[in-house]
Amino acid sequence: MSKNNLLTVLILAGLVLGVLVGQFVLYDPIPDHRIDDAHWTKQMGDLVLIRPLTLMIIPLILVSVVSGVTRIGDPSKLGVVGGATVTYYLATMFAAVILGAILVTTIRPGAGLPPDTVAALKAEGVERYAGSETVRAAAETAQSTTLGEAWLNILRQMVPSNIVEEMANTRALGVIVFAVLIGLAIAAGGERTRQAAAFFDAMFEAMMLLVRWIIWLTPIGVFMLAAWTVGKIGLGELLAPLGRYMLVVLVGLAIHGFITLPAVLYVFTRVNPYRFMWRMRRALMTAFGTDSSSATLPVTIDNAEREGECSRRASNFVLPLGATVNMDGTALYEAVAVVFLFQLYGVTLSLDELVIVVITATLAAIGAAGIPSAGLVTMVIVIAAVNGSLAATGGASAPQLPIAAIGIILGVDRILDMCRTTINVWGDAVGAKIITRLAPDEADDRGKAMA
Repeated sequence: MSKNNLLTVLILAGLVLGVLVGQFVLYDPIPDHRIDDAHWTKQMGDLVLIRPLTLMIIPLILVSVVSGVTRIGDPSKLGVVGGATVTYYLATMFAAVILGAILVTTIRPGAGLPPDTVAALKAEGVERYAGSETVRAAAETAQSTTLGEAWLNILRQMVPSNIVEEMANTRALGVIVFAVLIGLAIAAGGERTRQAAAFFDAMFEAMMLLVRWIIWLTPIGVFMLAAWTVGKIGLGELLAPLGRYMLVVLVGLAIHGFITLPAVLYVFTRVNPYRFMWRMRRALMTAFGTDSSSATLPVTIDNAEREGECSRRASNFVLPLGATVNMDGTALYEAVAVVFLFQLYGVTLSLDELVIVVITATLAAIGAAGIPSAGLVTMVIVIAAVNGSLAATGGASAPQLPIAAIGIILGVDRILDMCRTTINVWGDAVGAKIITRLAPDEADDRGKAMA
């Protein structure tokens, strides 16, 4: 058995064993007795896998983007690659959020529940919300933050005043822009900066070697994190009243991941999308276990180059950018979640409000951090935008969705977050494979890139 196949088997075994241990050893049906974030499985998973991978994110983004830009070389070609990448990301995210909106308005998982069930969900949601510092802080921020101000914040991240501060705070967008500029400067320098280009290439090779060492910790870390997740939530939640909502999200993610993205990949490359998906299995399973597209980035880059046969030029530029701004799964989830909550509170959204959901969910997902449950934070922006539209058309008596409603879905968010993170990473990988056609490593590698 090859090393790659052995690692795949170990990761899969870690996931399955973690689910079993979480359900039958750690899970307690009494809510007050369930494990929390301080449980040793969560702490060990964080120490063994999340922290080592997170340690690599910013240095790897800086080195890989600089190396990728210098390899592309020609600024005009970089413009074509960059434009194609951004177009792909926006198009697939928009497709995902429209799909989510269609499914949730057609199936209506939040409508038709017994009144007692709705009342219980609302009461439990307020309780969960009251204990969630993350959502409470996001709600307080959203009260004074418009969508325009949120976008202005993204633009400020793209033009940082202190790159060291951006790196220290793990804000990847500013680092990517800085790395692109450095790469362009090195490429424009020609012979004068040839040694700098060689330095970044060598640093990238060294960092990927370190990543491959860390990857062998993945089975242990995935086991710990899966055990904690299931032990905290319990598989019984899948059959709870929230099961209808979860089913809509999972069906949407499955359609986007197994139909939409493979179709896009095949149309632009004629590559067998499911064979490519199998080759990217290490990154996808790591994304599912870690619940973080940013933490998975080192594995995604390594997997895309070694097994996925994506060019280094494409991988080094497309994947770091994708882990920062491409959130297909998050966009779809936010559309479904927001409309579901409005349905639960008896508010029927008009076509105008649904358009607002589609647009704001897409834009908010771009600003979502590649960290666990980041979608919950940006969801507040979507809810605020829809509430504002309802107030503008209906006046003071217009129905509003309280921010506390987010607490209703907090209990099952971790499971859905693992699934949507996997789709986020899969979308990044598809983008890298498509852009490989525009930016193969060598001219004579074009045939290999399309194989």
